[in-house]
Amino acid sequence: MSFSKEEKAMWLEDWRKSGKGAWTYAKENGLIPQTFAGWIKKDLKPAEGFVEIHPKTPAVLKTSTILVEKGEIRIHFPAGTSGAELRLILECLGEKT
Repeated sequence: MSFSKEEKAMWLEDWRKSGKGAWTYAKENGLIPQTFAGWIKKDLKPAEGFVEIHPKTPAVLKTSTILVEKGEIRIHFPAGTSGAELRLILECLGEKT
């Protein structure tokens, strides 16, 4: 049996929504599991050319740090340290925030 691109896309979308394993889903729906696995593999193949990526959080270099100094005390924090964490440290050093 042959399926169109649209039909394959429909099967793949329904499978993803089902939460089932590919093999189980294929057998339950009268599809050949090996063929269905091939559809998944082709569907996951990266697009050619450039693909725009939108990170959930801004990228921060692992070497970037925030330096907090008070007198002779110097504390380095990763650049991704939250304001709440920094506020807590400053309070521990006796600074009002």
